Amino acid sequence: MMQPIQGAPGRPPGQEPLQTGSVPGELPLSSVQRTVLERLVIRLIALTQQQSAEVWAGVKHDLGLKNDAPLLSRHFPAAEQNLNQRVETATQNHTTRQIISQLTELLGQGNNRQAVSDFIRQQFGQTALSQLTPQQLKTVLTMLQNNQIVIPQPQQRPATERPLLPAEHNSLNQAVTKLAAATGESGKLIWQSMLELSGVKTGELIPAKHFAPLMTWLQARQTLSTHPAPTLHTVQTALKQPLDPIEMRTMTEYAQQNWQATPQTVLTTAQVQDILNQVFLRRTERSPEALEIRNIQPIYSPFVAPIIETVKSISTRPGLFFIALLVVAFLFWLVS
Repeated sequence: MMQPIQGAPGRPPGQEPLQTGSVPGELPLSSVQRTVLERLVIRLIALTQQQSAEVWAGVKHDLGLKNDAPLLSRHFPAAEQNLNQRVETATQNHTTRQIISQLTELLGQGNNRQAVSDFIRQQFGQTALSQLTPQQLKTVLTMLQNNQIVIPQPQQRPATERPLLPAEHNSLNQAVTKLAAATGESGKLIWQSMLELSGVKTGELIPAKHFAPLMTWLQARQTLSTHPAPTLHTVQTALKQPLDPIEMRTMTEYAQQNWQATPQTVLTTAQVQDILNQVFLRRTERSPEALEIRNIQPIYSPFVAPIIETVKSISTRPGLFFIALLVVAFLFWLVS
């Protein structure tokens, strides 16, 4: 009886020893035929991790033979072709698995995943690696290894453009609540003012870069809300980040041009808020003209305002003008 080649699986199950005098075509596999088939089986086992008996059973099944039937010499051409096809398929699958393994490792680096996704969509009309042929997978791997696929830049927004974090929003909300309690103003209106200052519409998110300026704005408003006679100098000391010399000069000129107020002039609540608004706009590099100025009161007391308006109206009537002046002088004397 002939021995199998070194390292090869045993002869096919059911294979009988060579019988002399058998009918041509019904002879068992020759040693050369058996060696060819056994080498193919060894390659297939290495590629698929199948067992020898499992491979031989598969071949016999494909040839229409029972598992316990012997392979004869007439079966050799079909068996060889079957094993060659199996080896070719297994080789392709093995190569594909290796390519996918290498691609998977590379996809985790930088923006490779997005780059490959864009590439296969543009080149092959596919959206997943599993939909590509082995040759297409090899092309993608080779191009990625050779830096031939354009890597997109990160699409993350700059840190200054991100919206407020939940913790930052909560901090602002607590400051709004304290200001509302101190001034009696509606928290909703305070938030609306903050949205207008930040240049966002209702429903939009405030940029995170405005968090610190808004906290300064809220804290300064709360501090100044209890001050009996706030001036520009008072505003300066109430700010967590005081006005620098350029800002102080700018605010002084602003108060002078709009209300003829000096740094020592007592400001109304509306004027204090306007100054704080202007500081916020300049520190966030927003145009002061972007904020609509509302309800800015003149620097004189509301009690005196009706008198001034009355004087203006009667100044065109000489008969009453002198009497009006006397009345105004008397009222000022009472106030002082």
